[in-house]
Amino acid sequence: MPGFFHIDTKPSSGHITPIEKTIGELSVANIKSAKKRAIQSETHRKHNIALKSTYRTYIKKVETAIATNKKEDALKALKESVPVLDKVASKGIIHKNKAARLKSRLNDKIKNLK
Repeated sequence: MPGFFHIDTKPSSGHITPIEKTIGELSVANIKSAKKRAIQSETHRKHNIALKSTYRTYIKKVETAIATNKKEDALKALKESVPVLDKVASKGIIHKNKAARLKSRLNDKIKNLK
């Protein structure tokens, strides 16, 4: 991983040591609690990105089914996507009103299929 390990600048040591958190090659914090918080923030950020990607994928599945005029597949995909949207909204990744709006719009599109 780039930036996760660095070589000590002391000419005598030369061993590789892990550093807590880096931006480029600069350490972000000097205080232990700030270093820990930086690590936690990065972990949470990556997790949030994964959750956002997941809910977008489920929405795309519904929209793909709607685009192909397959009402049964669209309903099935919507039923799978509703819990995902609720979970993402409950974790604060998206606002609860956005989740409700997405579900409503997808449901309306499915109802308008022939």
